[in-house]
Amino acid sequence: MVATGLGDQHMRRNYGEATNPAERALEGAADLIDEWKNKNISYEPVVGGISNSNWRVYVQDHDVSYFVKVPGRGTEMFIDRDAAHDASVKAYNAGVSAKVYHYLRDTGVEVIEFIDGLRTSTNGDFLNDAVRRNAIRALRDFNNGETLNLRKTLFDMIDEHIAQTLELGGHFPHDFGWLNGKYRQARSALEASGLDIVPCMNDTLAGNFLLDDDNNVILVDFEYASGNDRCAELAVWFGEMFFPPEIEKEVVEEYFGTVDDRELARITVFKALADLKWSTWAMVQNQVSVLDFDFFKYGVWKHMRARSLMRHPEWESWLRMV
Repeated sequence: MVATGLGDQHMRRNYGEATNPAERALEGAADLIDEWKNKNISYEPVVGGISNSNWRVYVQDHDVSYFVKVPGRGTEMFIDRDAAHDASVKAYNAGVSAKVYHYLRDTGVEVIEFIDGLRTSTNGDFLNDAVRRNAIRALRDFNNGETLNLRKTLFDMIDEHIAQTLELGGHFPHDFGWLNGKYRQARSALEASGLDIVPCMNDTLAGNFLLDDDNNVILVDFEYASGNDRCAELAVWFGEMFFPPEIEKEVVEEYFGTVDDRELARITVFKALADLKWSTWAMVQNQVSVLDFDFFKYGVWKHMRARSLMRHPEWESWLRMV
């Protein structure tokens, strides 16, 4: 697995030279890996993560270097590390991600192959037809892969974040009762029609697709992965990509082999629920995170986008179609 890029090359340190808590945590993790004992080890930060500290680690006499993810404080509220590791392994088995070498269950640290020659994608990359097609295939291969140990639907995530926000005294918008009513209405319709539960990343922002020079794609970051509805996976992706409607239809056709009005309706309804999920998640983060990120603003914007779909004149029609 690769993250978004290396830090300053002058930040590379040898094992034993840690100067801050993050570096000491990385060295502590290295102490627990038998294959690394009595080896010369060096490491440097990998930039781009917002929930964890990420590192590239070099081990004497090893043919590969390693991407090491050390969980950030408070991430246990959102992330089941055992489930994330299970998904990482199964994504590798599906041929769409990098090899997992070690998992330190007590700390949640995961050690994955660092693959050179890849870069993090941007939303602009997905304007390229080849990138988009390769991403669709990779995502579909993961969705069609081995069943994940954790089943956690978008509904479960929303309910969890509502409870967390209440417990922490976080912000709810003035019309949350209305938003919650629309969520319950949509959930009832979707559950009545039946859920297509498959392995899902549930976090398909551009940064979780890595590209090589030939536009080949691998997937990274399975921290939120679970068994979820297939159309919810596409809805989260569409919400992150800001595709115009004609591109969304192309993606649906590439993914399913045809464009079906029912699937389009399901994806649209799930887009509203995905925004509700991430808006409420942001209000939890606003209470607990120490990151320099405006989670409140992000959450307010997501609430606004959820409303725009729930107030759409075709909302009731979409619900009848799902």
